[in-house]
Amino acid sequence: MATPQYEIYALKYAGPILRPAAFMTFFQNVDQFVQIGYFIFAIRNGGETLLVDCGTSPQAAEARKIPNYVSPAEMLRRIDVPPNQIQHIICSHIHFDHIGGIDLFPRATFYVQEKEFHFWMRNPIARKGPFLHLSDLSANRKLAKLRGTKRLRIIRGDQTILPGIRLLLAPGHTPGLQATLVHTAKGKALVGSDLAHLSLSYQIKIPSALITDLVAWMKSYDRVLPKASSPDLMFSGHDLSMLDRYPKVAEDVVRLV
Repeated sequence: MATPQYEIYALKYAGPILRPAAFMTFFQNVDQFVQIGYFIFAIRNGGETLLVDCGTSPQAAEARKIPNYVSPAEMLRRIDVPPNQIQHIICSHIHFDHIGGIDLFPRATFYVQEKEFHFWMRNPIARKGPFLHLSDLSANRKLAKLRGTKRLRIIRGDQTILPGIRLLLAPGHTPGLQATLVHTAKGKALVGSDLAHLSLSYQIKIPSALITDLVAWMKSYDRVLPKASSPDLMFSGHDLSMLDRYPKVAEDVVRLV
């Protein structure tokens, strides 16, 4: 049987947000600023849609004063996908803007790397200041409660979860970040999430300054990036320019491939 070919969509659910350029690309251009967006990614094949990440909740967005927030559930409706039809959500990593929308998708199974899950749920270091600031503790507790049910799949390293969908362990930004390799009509595409906050990082091989392990991050680049069929099939987690560089299909939604 032929491997399914998927389309990939980027859905901006918040932003733009102004950030120092030095924060987005490890202390480069310290006198400049860039605008970023908060995204989820929809991967579609025929009538089925799976997600990379689920954004953040309306409550957390209000508490953090995230500008121009639209519920990720509403963003999906813009491409005619009811949230309760989502069966699979790949959690790239357990930061508030990637796992906080867990309640918005009540029927989804979540795929999380074992290293990532154990760090945020069990390691006391995750409760210290720098990590706590990036956490949504309520969402983390809800994710932890799924342990032992069919709604949580713990992944150990690289693993194919569906035909044409392979998860790649890519630590550095967090202890167990995972990227998603997707079979498309143009070849293998890499939905990296925060493996790169901006697409520029893929080009210059310099990640953001938001790290747990810079050496591991550089090794992840060396190992993971060559798996994409071409550089134009590598997609980053917060690059606002995606909205201008790819075909628009709805407000703040573009088709990447």
